[in-house]
Amino acid sequence: MRSFVLAAVAFSLFVVCPRMAGMIHIISKNTGVSIPAVVVVGTVVSIPMVYLMAIIFGRWGIVGALSFCILTDLLSSAVMSGIGIRAGVETLVVAVFVVVGVKVAPLVCNLMGMR
Repeated sequence: MRSFVLAAVAFSLFVVCPRMAGMIHIISKNTGVSIPAVVVVGTVVSIPMVYLMAIIFGRWGIVGALSFCILTDLLSSAVMSGIGIRAGVETLVVAVFVVVGVKVAPLVCNLMGMR
């Protein structure tokens, strides 16, 4: 039981990130839905997708998981565009920065001499 609790706490701390805060803010601001409601319902809805992403990662590695994440980001942008074009564009910009960050981070580390 102790290992399960530690694993769950570690995962919960990993999931919390600035990207999530930014997306919650964009969604709440553009829909008028309260932040707690977006967090709770969005988290419940995301559970099967997080599980699917873990399965994809196990089968196809980081490329498969990243491809799935890009797809979900694009779908999120499309959903937000239904609320307003600005909301869709903001969502897409955040998604693009994440993808670019994944590619640029190793280059920056290499330039800094980190191996």
